Amino acid sequence: MLLLGIDLGTSSVKVTVMDAGTLQVIAAARYPETEAPIISLQAGWAEQDPEQWWKDVQQAILLAHATGKYDPKDIGAIGISYQMHGLVLVDEKGNSLRNSIIWCDSRAVPYGEQAFQAIGEEKCLTTLLNSPGNFTAAKLAWVKDHEPAIYQRSARMMLPGDFIAFKLTNTITTSPAALSEGVLWDFRKGSVSQAVINHFGFDKDLIPAIQDVFSTHGMVTGEVAASLKLRTGIPVTYKAGDQPNNALSLNVMRPGEVAATAGTSGVIYGVTDKLVFDKQSRLNSFAHVNHCNTSTRTGVLLCINGCGIMNRMVRQLAGAGISYETMNEQAAGIPVGSDGLTILPFGNGAERMLNNKMAGSHIHYLDLNKHTPAHFYRAGQEGIAFAFRYGFDIMKENGMHPAVIRAGRANMFLSTVFTEAFVNATGVPVELYEADGSAGAALGAGIGVQYLQEADLKGAQKKLAFIEPAQEFEYEEAYQRWLHLLQRQLI
Repeated sequence: MLLLGIDLGTSSVKVTVMDAGTLQVIAAARYPETEAPIISLQAGWAEQDPEQWWKDVQQAILLAHATGKYDPKDIGAIGISYQMHGLVLVDEKGNSLRNSIIWCDSRAVPYGEQAFQAIGEEKCLTTLLNSPGNFTAAKLAWVKDHEPAIYQRSARMMLPGDFIAFKLTNTITTSPAALSEGVLWDFRKGSVSQAVINHFGFDKDLIPAIQDVFSTHGMVTGEVAASLKLRTGIPVTYKAGDQPNNALSLNVMRPGEVAATAGTSGVIYGVTDKLVFDKQSRLNSFAHVNHCNTSTRTGVLLCINGCGIMNRMVRQLAGAGISYETMNEQAAGIPVGSDGLTILPFGNGAERMLNNKMAGSHIHYLDLNKHTPAHFYRAGQEGIAFAFRYGFDIMKENGMHPAVIRAGRANMFLSTVFTEAFVNATGVPVELYEADGSAGAALGAGIGVQYLQEADLKGAQKKLAFIEPAQEFEYEEAYQRWLHLLQRQLI
């Protein structure tokens, strides 16, 4: 049997076709080749077109088929990973009613803060494990308030992965994990939070049918099968947000295990067997993919909005026309601390770990006679690594003390400069694996169709490198300078 994994990212869609018997990747494809745009109609807003997502998914699948390395008719199950926290609204016929308000959009922060106070901080934290913040529920409240005609026409609300599964199968479902991402799930009762529904005045019929993450979320329709050269009736057996899915792809499924990713955003994600929360709600706690009523598995998530998107901006400003590989090579020639040049990477919306403040991105201590583009490349990557360190200290306050962090060798972790800065700033070794989101989605599909078991994940990862701290003192000095600037900015 072959497994098809779809990873709906912010910048592109990637698909992987995996042999379920050997757990080997047969083919992979990405679409579009250039980074997909984020629509920002006002400062702090971030949207994307769900119908464009669907077009990109189809193109990526057809590109994988075009490799000629497999027979598409042998695909037996489909899994979906997706950018978390987005809001998709559709009418009775399944037509999307507006652009999706995506994860890094900040417009709903006041709605979440007001709900936090009205419902009660203690009740939110002990039942939702989060404040409502600017997550999916608060985004829906913004639409209800500012676009009442669209709200009235809405038949279902979905997260991005729910929408892609719907386009494949014409069936709309969600899961406790997805609803917990939207801060709509009551962990104590194991059901949709009535407190959130009542506070915002939502129609509960907007919530789709709720199923386990690993279950059949619909079958590929005949029309879609014909256009994508697939068999009719292939089940979609797994849907998960990108960070829980990244953890699955790295076999981070048990309490105490920790994963990291450094794509458009940066994330450290740890698994615990307790219903934990940060008292200031700087971290987020969601249902992990293997969470259920009889076995608590909570994913504690630290998110940095400005990660790869900051690195991209540095390239646009200081290295237009060169590759990321060249940037990394040149950055490696600059000493730790970038000769004083310091960059704060917070320019992609309100940062949860900074108490939902929009700190902005800043360049400090630029010497017009000394600093070169290579200094910018290194300062940008160090600034991102220091943001990880800042958030990691919050995770340690909340009981996370991993002996090692696992990450896929992808995105920012392709850079030796960034990886070494991350390891030395946090003081924790990193294991790099050959793993990515679409491969994780394929593995999830295999578990969902009951061809694979959770124990099979151990054989799916290929360890590529183990990096230990070696220059902690030098990085600590640079981090303290960075931290001083951040604290000054937050005053």
